Amino acid sequence: MSLDTLTRPWKAFSYGFLDASAKREMRRKILKAIAVPGCQMPYASREVPIARGWGTGGLQATLTLVNPGSVVKVIDQGADDSVNAASIRRFIARVSGAATTLDTVQATIIQSRHRVPEEKLRADQVLVLQVPNPEPLRPVEPNMSVARQMHADADYGRMWLQLYEQIVRVGRVMQGASYPSLVNGRHVMTPSPIPRWDVPKLNMAKHLTILSAGREKRLFAVPPFTRVEPLVFDDVPYRVEDHAGLTCRRSGARGVFMNEIPQEDGTSQHEVSDSQLGVKLLNGEEPGEMWYRDGVFRP
Repeated sequence: MSLDTLTRPWKAFSYGFLDASAKREMRRKILKAIAVPGCQMPYASREVPIARGWGTGGLQATLTLVNPGSVVKVIDQGADDSVNAASIRRFIARVSGAATTLDTVQATIIQSRHRVPEEKLRADQVLVLQVPNPEPLRPVEPNMSVARQMHADADYGRMWLQLYEQIVRVGRVMQGASYPSLVNGRHVMTPSPIPRWDVPKLNMAKHLTILSAGREKRLFAVPPFTRVEPLVFDDVPYRVEDHAGLTCRRSGARGVFMNEIPQEDGTSQHEVSDSQLGVKLLNGEEPGEMWYRDGVFRP
């Protein structure tokens, strides 16, 4: 046996890494997901050069949408410079030739894990969220066949019961991320692992949001100007994290979502979670229009 028998002649990759058949299927499923907001669409998740669970769903959606004129931004936990975000951004640029940016305002496609940028997105921008678990009913119904029938029947009583039990036990809803939300008055979705702070940014937003789970082979979407309503009781209002009184130790920013930095003396300091927003404020640049001002949401 020789190496020649084990190797194949060099052949160029398809544009954007995915082959035409895979992109065609993804585009069909994205269009279906847009037509039925919040409804999960199955798709044949392809292999990409990162491990499942590290953003393969979002990466496949981005590779399907990207073109040479795109400007791509990748965020991981709010940061552009994490290993995962930098690796995905470099890979997308290498296989598509698209430009990359760290600036939310300049991007046309924003792929994100765990956060929605603090600056408002426009109608010409697409937000792709990486979703680890797309099924909001999984905590109350582990049988996925039964869960899909519950979606078909709009049977979400157990989700209401779960929220009620949390309020009875501890006096408040404990769902800190992936808060179940009703989309367009019909389907309940889990809006990725984004914090409660970011859920209002999806409601009646100008931009298209695509949520894709590669490991679970499911994607769903929130089209522009679509209602996204967190499940709440009439007498227990929806509340986001109270970060209004926190100050960023580096930029001095207030009233935006902060990361807690534990200190050796047992105290904590805080930094702006949206790293590029923090850089803008440090450089004295004027950020784009913001979702929150002094901790208060401004649609």
